[in-house]
Parts: sequence; structure tokens; C-alpha cells
Amino acid sequence: MTENLTLNEVGALAQAALAGAGANATNAASVARSTVRAERDGIRSHGLMYVPIYAGHVACGKVDGNAVPKISRPAAGSVRVDAGCGFAHPAIDAGWDAFTDAARTNGVAALSLHNSYNCGVLGHHAERLAEDGLLGLCFTHAPASIAPTGGRQPVIGTNPFSLAVPDGEGGALLVIDQSASAIAKSEIMLRAREGEPIEAGWAFDSEGNVTTDAAAALKGSMAPAGGQKGFGVGLTVEVLASCLAGAVLSRDASPFSGDKGGPPKTGQCFVAFDPAAFAGAAFLAQTRALADAITSQEGARLPGARRTGNRARIDRDGVVVDASLLARIRAFSR
Repeated sequence: MTENLTLNEVGALAQAALAGAGANATNAASVARSTVRAERDGIRSHGLMYVPIYAGHVACGKVDGNAVPKISRPAAGSVRVDAGCGFAHPAIDAGWDAFTDAARTNGVAALSLHNSYNCGVLGHHAERLAEDGLLGLCFTHAPASIAPTGGRQPVIGTNPFSLAVPDGEGGALLVIDQSASAIAKSEIMLRAREGEPIEAGWAFDSEGNVTTDAAAALKGSMAPAGGQKGFGVGLTVEVLASCLAGAVLSRDASPFSGDKGGPPKTGQCFVAFDPAAFAGAAFLAQTRALADAITSQEGARLPGARRTGNRARIDRDGVVVDASLLARIRAFSR
């Protein structure tokens, strides 16, 4: 059985569950907004499906639902936030104005977070920068799940990066959002919950063999996208989001799923460029020309176009949610 929910109902449901688990109103609202955006874009794996995990982690102490982020300004172009082992979303919100103001003042600025947690759909943070008229480049790491080429022991996480380009009209011209792995780990987790197989080439079992069994994949390692090149991308993200941010290494972070371990204490690193401080008006002209060179080809589309295309449909039709998932979420709000 399923239920159909509006996006407003999705937000209210997520906030009630997080509050019921022990998160304060500010933190619950920030994560609920992220949940709504994921469902609006058709990214089920980061929407309501994650709410029982978020709420469970508040209840068991892996996330401090009442954390108050602490902001520091080590230099004119750097904003550093200690998330206090709370959710990443309110910590990002806390540092946002200082971060974007610094980017406009200096032409470029960076925001880093440590003692943080899963930040949801990374592309949404880059897109938020584009909506502010800035070129956004975002990095976040995760508990280790990818082994180096030739190895079996995971060292880095799926470690995504995202780039969003402003369109000059308060939106994003394009949004690149991709992980270092062949597929997002959340997709394998979703297949495991639903008892569905995964594609060959997505992951390896604990013996290093290619597997189509989602459960076996979660006990093994993720396959990097493009082999050693994908591992190199993930390692780049690790240096920025973990080492530069002062967060723990992916290999030392507790899982984002389940109750095992304490707070993950992972990190994020966001960089914002003000186009006016570099190419000026030429930036918009060039990026539009680049986008036109892609979209003028039959069958080609800009990165992020599919998510954008989902928005009008889901705004209109709502979100179909499995009754068993709803029951798990509502159990926290009771």
C-alpha cells in the first residue's frame, strides 16, 4: 500500500519525526527542508527514505539533535564551522551568510565544516550558491567504502563533488553532482532494503569479487567510477573535505547507517567564486555558449536537467510513499 503526499506534507512529516526523536526545532526544520528538496527532485534515496536513519541517529546519539554550530573566521576568505556532532544542514546554514559575503568581498571564499554528518544531496548546496549568483564548487566525504585500485580495504568514501553555474537570473544554468563511485551507495542501500539486485560493476563483495547482490556489496566495497580515475577523484575530495576541513578520515568515520559507532565527525568544503571578480560579463556569455553547444545536439541535455524536469511534475502530483516507510517515520513523531 502507498500514500500520496504533497511536498508540504513531506516537510511536516520529516520535521515531526526528527523533533520526536529529540532534535530541536531549528535543526529539524533544516533537515526537513533538505528532505523536501530531495523528494521534489525525484531523488528518493536522499528523501523520506533517509528520515528514519536521521531520526534513529538522533535517538541513539550518533547525531546531537540540539547541537549549536560554532563559527570562526581564520582568514578573510575562510569560514570554518564546527558542527558539534550535529546535522550538517544547520551548520551550513549557520555559516552561509559569512561565507557568501566573503566570496563577494574577496572574489573567492571557502566554507569548511568539521564534526559534521551527511549533508544530503550535495548538488543542492552548490545550486544554492548559483542562486546567490556565485559559481559553487562543493565537496563532502563519507565513511570509507571504496578500496584503492588493486586493494580490497576501503580507504575513502563515495566522496561526491558538485559544481553549479549561475544563470544570471537567480537560478542554476547547470548542476554537476557526482560521486567517486560507479553509483551512489544510497542506491545500493535502497536495493538491499527492497531485495533487488544491483548492476554488475557497481560493487565488490568482501572477497573482492564483482557482485550483483546488494547485501553482499554493503559488506564489501564500492567500485570507483572509471577505475583508478574515479579513485583519484575520491582522493581529491578526501583531501579537501576531510584533511583541509579538519574532519576525521573516511576510514575512521562511523557508518551513516545503523547504530554502530559514535558520531561520524565527517566534513565538507565549499568554495564560492564571484564571476564579477574574474571574467565579469564574459562569464555568463561563455557559460551560455557552452550550454548551447550541448543542448543544441539532439538527445543531449545539461547536467541537472532531469532533476529540474521532475520539479513541476512532483509539485503537481505529489510524492508516492510506501506505507511501511510512513509507519517507520511516524513511529518517531509519536
